[in-house]
Amino acid sequence: MIAVTPYSSLLIFIAALLAGLLGSLTGLGGGVVLTPILVLFFGVPLDLALGTSLISTIATSSGAASAYVKDELSNMRIGMSLEAGTTSGAIAGSLTLYTLEKLNLLSAVAVLFGVVLIISGIPNFARMKNEVASNLKPDYFSRKLKLAGTYRDTALKADVPYVGRRYPYGLAGMFAAGYLSGLLGIGSGAFKVVAMDLVMGLPFKISTATSNFMIGVTAATSSGLYWAFGFIQPVLVASTIPGVLIGAMIGTRYLNRMASRRLRQVFTVVIILLGVEMILRGLVP
Repeated sequence: MIAVTPYSSLLIFIAALLAGLLGSLTGLGGGVVLTPILVLFFGVPLDLALGTSLISTIATSSGAASAYVKDELSNMRIGMSLEAGTTSGAIAGSLTLYTLEKLNLLSAVAVLFGVVLIISGIPNFARMKNEVASNLKPDYFSRKLKLAGTYRDTALKADVPYVGRRYPYGLAGMFAAGYLSGLLGIGSGAFKVVAMDLVMGLPFKISTATSNFMIGVTAATSSGLYWAFGFIQPVLVASTIPGVLIGAMIGTRYLNRMASRRLRQVFTVVIILLGVEMILRGLVP
């Protein structure tokens, strides 16, 4: 247990507000931003930071998903069909984390966290100028599973059609995302967005909004195990959830108004900086 004073609670609330805002705008979930903040600036042990961030991810999803569904940015069919991969991966990742914690290898988890964040951001450099997906030719799974749709892009002031392709590879990517979610205590939004955007060819805004819907389910799958392992401190969680929820609600107001390339830039910069910070945290005692 760690002591949470009124002053530190206020600072954590502000940090959580920022995490929820960035999480809803980029599909990362609040946890991917909150974990490094709690560890690096508040001295929270990594296991408790992972547990707190996992619960905050559920709050981010709850705050953002309903708004994105209402705006027809979240594709429910795609999201639900991919959940089997993320939930099974989340259980496997949570069990792996418990084993690593018993072996005192959590510093290795911090380094891994940083590495996968940086790697997940690299493909965005090649796609930074892409506003919408250009290849709309459906494949076998696109037709069978009806992985197509249209959304109204407020920034472009146009209706944008899209098609999800290479579904089996997307499902495999979701298992990997779920595994990393359970292992790293995040909703794995960074990896979900990459899988839907880069692998399945979905527009970045659709990937982001659908990720926000999915991350809550993935995080909830792991949260019971995290509680049983003692990685969740209620007082710390209570300091973060209000901020994350408010930040997520603010973010939903601006996602569709921003150009996709701007969202990619924010997404890429945030995860690379946090990745570097977490690597340094794992390597330096």
